[in-house]
Amino acid sequence: MTSDSRTVYATAVGWFVELVARIDGEWDAPALGVWSRRDLVGHTSRAMLTVETYLRDQPGQIEAASPVDYFVRTRAMLADPEAVAARGKAAGEALGDDPAAAVAETAARVLALVAAAGDEAYVETPVADMWLADYLPTRTFELAVHTADLATALGLPPHVPPTAAAEALHLVADLAVAGGRAGPLLLAATGRGPVPPDFSVL
Repeated sequence: MTSDSRTVYATAVGWFVELVARIDGEWDAPALGVWSRRDLVGHTSRAMLTVETYLRDQPGQIEAASPVDYFVRTRAMLADPEAVAARGKAAGEALGDDPAAAVAETAARVLALVAAAGDEAYVETPVADMWLADYLPTRTFELAVHTADLATALGLPPHVPPTAAAEALHLVADLAVAGGRAGPLLLAATGRGPVPPDFSVL
């Protein structure tokens, strides 16, 4: 496993922890869609908790060959917005009375696991087994997007750390190409008009 995927993931985790620590206690304030700040933080924390839950020492049968392959396989799960919303709310409640402390503790624990993971480390996800090195960029993507959501909800500029932004945008480009959506994305990104309604590479 390359050290870069670990380092970029750690940077994204650090930004998330830092921003969560700035929440002023109004955890029930609106944040994203039906989610409160607590819900959004809970959902985003799953980008750490899933690594801890799915991590294994020795590889089984690798089924997802890339981060793009993983997201393609998760599309059926993402197609149920009510289930996604419910998981976010449950994750928010699980943060307890001091969400910021819970997030910081989870981050320290998970980053230690990732740092100690060997080159043969892999994850058993609900949709496919894959190398940890290929799974981490999907978690960096989630952290980059949802921490930017949180920053917006807090009235702060979404200053995504450069390395995390680069990895997330690289994945966006790959997903757009794989899904036949590169044209609209290129036109929007170069100021030629808005993306179509409900446009997403996921």
